[in-house]
Amino acid sequence: MNDYHHFKFTPSVWLVPTILLVMIWGVFFIERSFNVDLSSHGIVPRTVSGLQGILFSPLLHGNLNHIANNSIPLFILTTALIYFYREVSLKVLLYGIVLSGIITWVIGRNSVHIGASSLIYVLVSFIFFKGMMTQYYRLMALSLTVVMLYGGLIWYVFPEVDKQISWEGHLAGLISGFVFAIYYKTPDYVKAIQYPWEKPDFNPEDDMFMKHFDENGNFVNTPEPEEEPLEELQQPILNYVYEYKENKEKEENE
Repeated sequence: MNDYHHFKFTPSVWLVPTILLVMIWGVFFIERSFNVDLSSHGIVPRTVSGLQGILFSPLLHGNLNHIANNSIPLFILTTALIYFYREVSLKVLLYGIVLSGIITWVIGRNSVHIGASSLIYVLVSFIFFKGMMTQYYRLMALSLTVVMLYGGLIWYVFPEVDKQISWEGHLAGLISGFVFAIYYKTPDYVKAIQYPWEKPDFNPEDDMFMKHFDENGNFVNTPEPEEEPLEELQQPILNYVYEYKENKEKEENE
């Protein structure tokens, strides 16, 4: 598939991540404005009541620093996902929340797990691994950019780095993104043809430019094609004019 027809900027590229942030900040605003604590609706591993957190935990954050740290990478990564992987973007977002939440519910320690960081790890993992799997230069460049920006996140999937964070949720997101990168197929991207020699049926022997080089790559002057005398080019036109006049005179005489 030609990337010119695939990678297009549409309103959904910025609208979806904006809606996500509005929902997250809206819940945070309600908690602070009405002095309510909704963290009990997060993921509580291996409990029936904790299953609700699979859907609600990405919307819940403990404090301003927590939600601020998640907002910018969530917006950037969601925008990149929708622009470069439009066909599967919503599936990765929705199923990523569910699968990473289920894994967290299974492997998590006995605590309440909240925050959108699990989804961030889903996006980082999917964009990185999928880009490398496609072997397409633009998507591989995106993968490397994600690594440069968020490669340091890999350390927070280990339990001893920071015991105050849900490393289980991070690990669950990393696993989920990798699974989706394998499972979801993307088109076979083809670089747009810009030059004649990029065409599959290009024959250098028929190309006027290539005829100026010998088999060793040395430049050689090729003889200019002989031009036909001007009189020979004009004669067919004159014959047509004379014939037309004769036919016209015959018609008038008749």
